[in-house]
Amino acid sequence: MTEIISALLCEDATPQDIAGLPLPESYRGVVVRREDEDMFEGMAAADKDPRKSLHLREIPLPLPSPGEVLVAVLASSMNSHSVADSLFEPRSAFGLLEQYAELSPATARHALPYHVIGSDLAGVVLRTGPGVHRWKPGDRVVAHCLSEGPEPVDARDDARPGSGQRLWGHETNFGGLAELALVGSGQLMPKPEHLTWEEAAAPGLAHSTAYRRLVSANGARMKQGDNVLIWGAGGGIGSYATQLALAGGATPICVVSGPRKAEICRAAGAAAVIDRSAEGYRFRTDGHAQDPRAWQRFGEHVRELTGGEDVDIVLAHPGRETFGASAHVTRKGGTVVASASPADDGRMYDDHCPSAVPLAHKRVIAPGFADRREAWEANRLLVKGRIHPTLSTVYPLAETGQAAYDVHRNLHRGKVGVLALAPRQGLGVRDHETRARHIDAINRFRDSRVPGR
Repeated sequence: MTEIISALLCEDATPQDIAGLPLPESYRGVVVRREDEDMFEGMAAADKDPRKSLHLREIPLPLPSPGEVLVAVLASSMNSHSVADSLFEPRSAFGLLEQYAELSPATARHALPYHVIGSDLAGVVLRTGPGVHRWKPGDRVVAHCLSEGPEPVDARDDARPGSGQRLWGHETNFGGLAELALVGSGQLMPKPEHLTWEEAAAPGLAHSTAYRRLVSANGARMKQGDNVLIWGAGGGIGSYATQLALAGGATPICVVSGPRKAEICRAAGAAAVIDRSAEGYRFRTDGHAQDPRAWQRFGEHVRELTGGEDVDIVLAHPGRETFGASAHVTRKGGTVVASASPADDGRMYDDHCPSAVPLAHKRVIAPGFADRREAWEANRLLVKGRIHPTLSTVYPLAETGQAAYDVHRNLHRGKVGVLALAPRQGLGVRDHETRARHIDAINRFRDSRVPGR
């Protein structure tokens, strides 16, 4: 692996040099183990600790099958579904791997007693499988999270409903929180060359998901002048949604959980910010029943910020806890973009009182994460410097459990990065001119306390 790292960091290395590198028999990857599926049984979600379930271990090297690419991972990042995998919530992902393994001999190898998690990466192509022509060894790439399979007729306008669509590193094995990763060739996109490896790995899933939910024709179809309420605007998806709203001529109303996150949203250009913790908003009376009085107080606050208008779009990322409030502040004809948290088990409102949620003449959609076209469109904005990474803290691969813990406990801002083969932060930049123009925005979320920055 030392020889591979040296070649990857050498600016003079040719595609032939990379293609000629000997491959190791194994690599290090962050895994959950099937034997640990019941380790948190009976515990409340808040009490579960991903540092106890995530392990760094040696993984036998999988070679790329037709249409696949083996990528040397310089950096990756943490997403909420990877945290859910580490907590085995709402259920273990090993059942998903077994379903995938039944499709073909090539997918059968994904059903293992361990699961290499992770759905983001920035790295360099090492090997390509048969039938891969777009990419070659030495290409510097990022990956989107959609692992594609056969698309039925009903998926022509949107690849996501296709029966073969899976979330790489969650519903498939050999994910991005590792030194090497196995991805479909259709998942790869050009690395933005003004970004470091860790910065380039951060947007991936979160940015493309925000693009699909907010901008795409498969999402809310945001337009100029829209009022857009963004829950969790200081986190992963929310931080990119805020940028997309500002870039698209909309007005973001950012809901955050603390003053530091509120400060970052204002620095990004958002004038309307609500610190949910400081205002004491609680939308349930006893942990179950919705509280319409809290909706009304929240709605009055929102209308103060919008000049008396209800919102056109709500990005309801946190799940069913806030779904009633989201519906309340959405104007008639507006759109609630729903997304249940893993702990909600896919449910956006309480089964015993759905009629309490004010949904008359309002559209509710649940578009999920991006398809290939949307991921490319989102990445193009990064390459052009229109959208910037929201990276804060960066951990080494051996401390991925701490990265998951930070996200699980909402201790983070923006995205939490993980270094894989990159020996330190700050490497990988080739377009220094573009970087210089956007350096303040690139560093907006950075935590000055991070060692080795």
